Amino acid sequence: MLATLALVLFLVLGTRRMKIVPGRFQSVAEMGLDFVRVNIAEDILGRTDGKRFLPILTTIFFMVLFMNITGVIPFLNIAGTSVIAVPLILAIVAYVTFIYAGIKKSPGGFFKNALLPSGVPWPLYIIIVPLEFLSTFIIRPVTLTLRLLMNMVVGHLMLVLFFSATQFFVVGLSGWWTALGAGSLAFGLAFTLFEIFVAFLQAYVFAILTAVYIQLAVAEEH
Repeated sequence: MLATLALVLFLVLGTRRMKIVPGRFQSVAEMGLDFVRVNIAEDILGRTDGKRFLPILTTIFFMVLFMNITGVIPFLNIAGTSVIAVPLILAIVAYVTFIYAGIKKSPGGFFKNALLPSGVPWPLYIIIVPLEFLSTFIIRPVTLTLRLLMNMVVGHLMLVLFFSATQFFVVGLSGWWTALGAGSLAFGLAFTLFEIFVAFLQAYVFAILTAVYIQLAVAEEH
């Protein structure tokens, strides 16, 4: 809820009074929105389909980013996306969008193209159809969920390990063990910066994979 509130405030402050010469919040908001539009939507889907699916891709990118960032904020200390419900819901949204895009593009041929690739001898369809079904309609949403979830859970556990070790060495043992506490604290701070990078990277990966799946759905053959 806090991440959602922060995201809404960020977008409202960045877009409520648009100026030709942008202010601080407008510049940051425009930079983020342009990043999704140019580097994800239009780069993968092209200008027409990119504009069409830009709202869902923008929502996914910013939601994942802000949910990820909570993992390095003091007194929160856990990413919203490290609770499985969040990446699972996002994966379902991406999955439904993929199915919708495919059916909208080719109502009669979407599932046929997905399960029966052309140029394959018909006896091999006995093997290929189950594999394509698993790969396209089962494994994709599962991997989207687990990739994001595991990255953020592991990051959270690493931060807990470093800072718990610092408290143990400095408070629990004290004395010359404090030197080890300083080392674990330094590693914890460095890993915090790395987690900020991972938060952005995972938001980008989730959004771009969603765009790739949509692109495969709207292609003539996929």
